[in-house]
Amino acid sequence: MSRIDDPQQTYQEFTEAVNMKPAELREWLETPESKHVGWQKKGTEGGESVGHESGRKIVDLLRRKRDELTAADYKHMRKVVGYVRRHMAQRPSGDVRETRWRYSLMNWGHDPVKAPLPPPGGPSRRALERHGAPPKSRRGPAR
Repeated sequence: MSRIDDPQQTYQEFTEAVNMKPAELREWLETPESKHVGWQKKGTEGGESVGHESGRKIVDLLRRKRDELTAADYKHMRKVVGYVRRHMAQRPSGDVRETRWRYSLMNWGHDPVKAPLPPPGGPSRRALERHGAPPKSRRGPAR
């Protein structure tokens, strides 16, 4: 089983990437800002964006017990993790609080203003909160 197919690893990365609580995300998805950002599938002009639809799925995933998750759920979790990591790497400079970039990420369950995303394969967000970032000499090569 490859690392990408490991449900435990997928679940951990998903819970690190999604830093919004289900009620908080559900409330966000009701805002006009949430509904006006993101890419729409061809032929769905004026419809729901892909990220907004994903946000509704994420709320459902966060509310379910782990033993109720399906292979399709884990596939969506991997999609969420990939999206969040890619877009965090494209962070614009300056204040991002009222940007489409932030709003789009929030549709996917990640509020970049809350906390930085830990690096892939590195210590979890909870470990970083408990122990702080490792000294620069142990952080590895710069990206």
